[in-house]
Amino acid sequence: MPANLTPQYHAAEEAYRRAVTVEDKIEALQEMLAVIPKHKGTERLQGDIKRRISKLREEGQRKSRSGGFNPFHVEKQGAGQVVLAGYPNTGKSSLVAALTRAKVKIADYPFTTAVPAAGMMPYEDIFIQMVDTPPLTPEGMPSGLLNTLRGGDLLLLLVDTGTPDCLEQLEGMISLLLEKRVLQTQTTAAETEQEDDPNRKYLPYLVLATKTDHPDSAENLQIVRELMPYLPLRTVSTKAEESLHLLKEEIFNTLQIIRIYTKAPGKPPDMETPFVLKKGDTILDLAFNIHRDFPNRLKNARVWGSSRFEGQTVARDYILADKDVVELNV
Repeated sequence: MPANLTPQYHAAEEAYRRAVTVEDKIEALQEMLAVIPKHKGTERLQGDIKRRISKLREEGQRKSRSGGFNPFHVEKQGAGQVVLAGYPNTGKSSLVAALTRAKVKIADYPFTTAVPAAGMMPYEDIFIQMVDTPPLTPEGMPSGLLNTLRGGDLLLLLVDTGTPDCLEQLEGMISLLLEKRVLQTQTTAAETEQEDDPNRKYLPYLVLATKTDHPDSAENLQIVRELMPYLPLRTVSTKAEESLHLLKEEIFNTLQIIRIYTKAPGKPPDMETPFVLKKGDTILDLAFNIHRDFPNRLKNARVWGSSRFEGQTVARDYILADKDVVELNV
């Protein structure tokens, strides 16, 4: 059966041939995999592309381990990693400082942040990592930043609604991140086929309108809402405590995480250091998080909180809810 490869595929293949870095080669191969016609005649070619992607990823990991310090690598800490992105002077550093009290460099001139800087944001009884990043521009992004963005659990895209070109900046930022396949909007998800690469991860994101106290902000914000209604757009002010509190709550909810407290039989629960799991995780997932041998030793479990009866014995595949208290018996 003929492959019938499209012009889009040949363009991506040419980009792969011209690519120099491992990152650019992987990006081109992923584009080839996304646009290749899906039928029996291309199955072998699809498999070859997937093998090349896997091999390049392994090569990149080896180089990362042997290449010494990488200023764009931010080790994950806390209950989740939230990465901020935006054009120059959109308020990324100010927001990280307000949420985490981290000592990030803040100035009125662009490109103050040269490499990623992280701080820990308290939310009730857990901490969430916030990562400030160098700015995006119409020309693209600094080398190395793409991996920082892809490595996060959630993206916050900041736009200064006080500037007259805020719509153009937001469109440029969204277009760049769509091109790099970092995120997928509701409209692009409806227009494209399901991604074949099992390792592809589109990040959840929020768009934050900053500097809303500017006289032109309300009008600019209304224009953005009308022209890009599919975006998860929120407003935030570093000077308003209620605004920051609501943002913290939305970050927690968008990360899709839950806090689980444990207790030993006959003892009160530990309500200070919860285990952080993903929504949909089960008793077995909790047991594995405690110790990888725990699932094999687990006899039964009791749950307080989401169970029908307090202290009810539940099955190993019982789906947990936020703030459940669990007693595991081995």
